[in-house]
Amino acid sequence: MLTTHPFDDDKLREECGVFGIHGADSAAAVVALGLHALQHRGQEAAGITAFDGKEFHTHRAMGHVAGNFDRDDIMRQLQGGSSVGHVRYSTTGETALRNVQPLFADLSTGGFAVAHNGNISNATALKKVLVRRGSIFQSTSDTEVIIHLVATSSYRSLLDRFIDALKQVEGAYSLICLTAEGMIGCRDPLGIRPLVIGKLGDAHILASETVALDVVGAEFVRSVEPGELVIIRDGQLTSHRPFADHAARPCIFEYVYFSRPDSIVDGTSVYSVRKAIGAELARENPVDADLVIPVPDSGTPAAIGYAQESGIPFELGIIRSHYVGRTFIQPGDKVRHLGVKLKHNANRALIAGKRIVLIDDSIVRGTTSLKIVQMMRDAGATEVHMRIASPPTQHSCFYGVDTPERAKLLAAQMSVGQMANFINADSLSFISIDGLYRALGEVKRSDDAPQYCDACFTGDYPTTLTDFDEHGLEDQFSLLAERVV
Repeated sequence: MLTTHPFDDDKLREECGVFGIHGADSAAAVVALGLHALQHRGQEAAGITAFDGKEFHTHRAMGHVAGNFDRDDIMRQLQGGSSVGHVRYSTTGETALRNVQPLFADLSTGGFAVAHNGNISNATALKKVLVRRGSIFQSTSDTEVIIHLVATSSYRSLLDRFIDALKQVEGAYSLICLTAEGMIGCRDPLGIRPLVIGKLGDAHILASETVALDVVGAEFVRSVEPGELVIIRDGQLTSHRPFADHAARPCIFEYVYFSRPDSIVDGTSVYSVRKAIGAELARENPVDADLVIPVPDSGTPAAIGYAQESGIPFELGIIRSHYVGRTFIQPGDKVRHLGVKLKHNANRALIAGKRIVLIDDSIVRGTTSLKIVQMMRDAGATEVHMRIASPPTQHSCFYGVDTPERAKLLAAQMSVGQMANFINADSLSFISIDGLYRALGEVKRSDDAPQYCDACFTGDYPTTLTDFDEHGLEDQFSLLAERVV
């Protein structure tokens, strides 16, 4: 598996990416391009389902979109004017082909393919009930629960069955479903996970991020609203509001790390927010230094903002190789450590003798920060100050992000001063939670009614967590195998 972060697995894993198009020639080819643009959201596996007016065709594979869906023999099998695709990083369920989406089932109402970004936080409880009723699960993915809820619903129409299913689930979801009649898109009532609408000629597109629309040459229309369900059929899009109104709480980490910087999330430029975070970080946590250096690539926009606000020059002090994925030689600790330098290397001529400010988006376990700080010291930096463009990550996420258990989160176990000692930095500071909200245009965080889901920082979870307790995972699917990372 290739990770988006160059050093090791010390990053919050992205959720997943979904892309669907209805009413286009060679729809699967468009989906493949869209998934390329969403590859950062999931890199373990990819899948595409297409409908040719009579039959559904699916190809799912481990690995990246490239190498699987750039093959003529595969794309020729995916005929039709409607298609949906998915890139996956497993947050629930093992890393295995049976969990790769889109998941497909032949229901009494016809074929039904579903691609899901997010996590159903009561999936285990629902599965126990469904299994007792006779449902037979083919995967360990929480997404399959939705299919069984649709299949066993007592309502007659597929739309009513789908709504009935969604009203039983908790957690976060952006869903794209492909049926013989059309395509359905839905966003959870709190809007935790993103979903946007685009148009390519007469065809309609649903996607996780606007950057996927840009790549295929589509026009951005609008975001799917929290709790909104859209149906695309016969060239028309209709909107439904099947849920009770809730105050939206979209995931704040989309702006910090998950979304590509060239995306627009709920009307806001991710790049602009990240620069504003860096500026706010400089105001809150100034330091006397010679250079501001980003940790590539996720720290770059925040580092630009920090440099502009502080007046300290911005420089590329860490150079990334674009041609290395997973370290391919790991016979021992010494050689494994050298593998880091295959991916990133310090710009020694620039760093030697300088006091530097390193900007990164987050600290999870702290092992990455430790390596980066040491890399700077080995390159001759006289002082290394670390500034983090998010508050301390102290709590696990149960909404589609693979966060380590709380005991492995450095900020949950140590004070900021202790963390600074652990990573061997001269100083360490994080943006405050109110500073993060200010970067998003808010005056501050509303403690009574938070504007975003920020549970990974605050522990304030916006939904019930039926399958989880304060210590983490209480019970998981009986088929769950050890996750491969």
